[in-house]
Amino acid sequence: MHDSQPYVLVVYYSRHGATAQMADLVARGIESISGISAKIRTVPAVSPVTEATQPPVPDKGAPYVTLSDVEHCSGLILGSPTRFGNMAAPLKYFLDSTLTLWLSGKLIGIPAGVFTSTSSLHGGQEATLLSMMLPLLHHGALIVGVPYSESALNETQTGGTPYGPSHVAGLESNLALSEHEKALCKALGKRVAEISVKLIK
Repeated sequence: MHDSQPYVLVVYYSRHGATAQMADLVARGIESISGISAKIRTVPAVSPVTEATQPPVPDKGAPYVTLSDVEHCSGLILGSPTRFGNMAAPLKYFLDSTLTLWLSGKLIGIPAGVFTSTSSLHGGQEATLLSMMLPLLHHGALIVGVPYSESALNETQTGGTPYGPSHVAGLESNLALSEHEKALCKALGKRVAEISVKLIK
């Protein structure tokens, strides 16, 4: 194993901070399970004209993800804001760089989940979650959702789907996560961690 303790890797892109908050909550769910830890990583922004240059370490927040982080994880959770019903380009750009991991089958059989944040209630949450599942399926990962046994999924008046946690951030990206949204983030992290531990043994 690459690290002394197995870990679930949480990889996200966040423009205004909501998705980063969700990543922290997902990590709290992971950390609630003994025998496994959470590793949070982000991806750098990309430019539509030329490749963006970023400092090797972000000014704030999580470090940038590496292929080694992905290669050695026991579980993988992806998070992205919605961009026209799709994952944001920076996350897609990173996922496009994982060809060597696909060729070697490194992610076959690992549990994986997804989460998202949108500005409006019907802003493409489920489409975005599904878009993040596609590369995971191509890698052979086992998709983990949020079952309706989670009471927050039935009670939420904000975000939350069986495909993965979601958050309605508002047009100004300033709405706080609801208690239901927080609970579902933790639930996904816990669920992926539990399955990861079972598969390690």
